[in-house]
Amino acid sequence: MARSPLAYRPHNHNACIDAALDHARVLCQQRNARLTAIRERVLALVWQSHRPLGAYDVLAELARGGQHAAPPTVYRALEFLQQHGLVHRIASLNAFVGCSHAGERHRGLFLICRRCRNVLELTAPPVNAAVEAAAGDAHFQAEDVTLEVSGLCPTCQTEAVDD
Repeated sequence: MARSPLAYRPHNHNACIDAALDHARVLCQQRNARLTAIRERVLALVWQSHRPLGAYDVLAELARGGQHAAPPTVYRALEFLQQHGLVHRIASLNAFVGCSHAGERHRGLFLICRRCRNVLELTAPPVNAAVEAAAGDAHFQAEDVTLEVSGLCPTCQTEAVDD
């Protein structure tokens, strides 16, 4: 049996955070974009787990850490991170997750566990090709595609059987 993806296994989230921050610093430097301290802190908070985090969740986490920010500051930080491909907005949850393919041109395809709220970003070229082909068949030019699939992750499936 194949191993569950990292998002569904216990692991050191600090490694995820460190890698995401290092990658963000390099990308922003290459693009001459300012990764300010608040933007970096917001990115770290988004990467603290594989669960989506809303803007007010970010505000609460900042306050817990003794850093008080106004909602517009957090929204601007999230907008910056999204514009530079460092986070994705999960529309169905009105929340954000770190982009595991930052700096690469790709379509958003997410598996969202409705029980534990973990989100896994997938790379699935055949799915992207099928969406683009269907759009083309309808003479529609797709500019942005985000696909959100809700269900149960492997851990929650096991727990549901045990319940």
